Amino acid sequence: MDINNKPVMDILGVPVTPFSMDEAVAWLMERVAQDITTQVVTANAEIIMMAQELPAYRALLNRTDLILADGAGTVWAGRKLGYQVPERVAGFDLFLHLMQYGASHDTTFFLFGAAPGIAEAARKKAEELYPGVKIAGTRNGYFNKEDEPEIIRQINDSGADVLFAALGAPKQEFWLQEHRNELKPALRVGLGGSFDVLAGKMERAPKWMQEASLEWLFRLYKQPSRLGRMMALPKFVIKVMEYRHKS
Repeated sequence: MDINNKPVMDILGVPVTPFSMDEAVAWLMERVAQDITTQVVTANAEIIMMAQELPAYRALLNRTDLILADGAGTVWAGRKLGYQVPERVAGFDLFLHLMQYGASHDTTFFLFGAAPGIAEAARKKAEELYPGVKIAGTRNGYFNKEDEPEIIRQINDSGADVLFAALGAPKQEFWLQEHRNELKPALRVGLGGSFDVLAGKMERAPKWMQEASLEWLFRLYKQPSRLGRMMALPKFVIKVMEYRHKS
């Protein structure tokens, strides 16, 4: 499969498109303009490893409209496997770029997820950063199955073009896929902890650490409880090297 003549990378069976940030924003907003249903995953090494262990998640990713290279590990893997990968497209950065673009193109957003109060705080910060941005509604990510029809109604009634879902992987991807035909926003993006970062609840690594591919180390320093999850990284490197030799 090609997207805009870009060969889609096969990274451990997960199809990742090596867009730059500008290419991703342009492609996605064109889809919004045409009202084409589009689900996006920004895949880091942890997500790709999750797909190795959860067949249902791997199958979902293979049906996803666009998967972007989020994380130094994914960029490294793509290059190691012989692909041209221009840059990392992190979920948080994509979140900001889409809102910046949308502020001057009459695009409407909905923020769904995170703890109570976080989406509202993220909305307020976005409105400060991008004057004119239209965030039609917010809803926290604490809900039961019986709440879902009302959540979907709230999202659809808002008239949003873009739905940001910050429920954490893989929950956000499964939820968006399950309700794909019920949701009206053309673009649906899973964002993990991005609302927490924008709201100021979670600190992001300094720019120099991001550029040195050390953001994972900063996150581990801030959240030592992530150590178990971080063990996916060395396993990912080994699997990519094995995959390379099989290819």
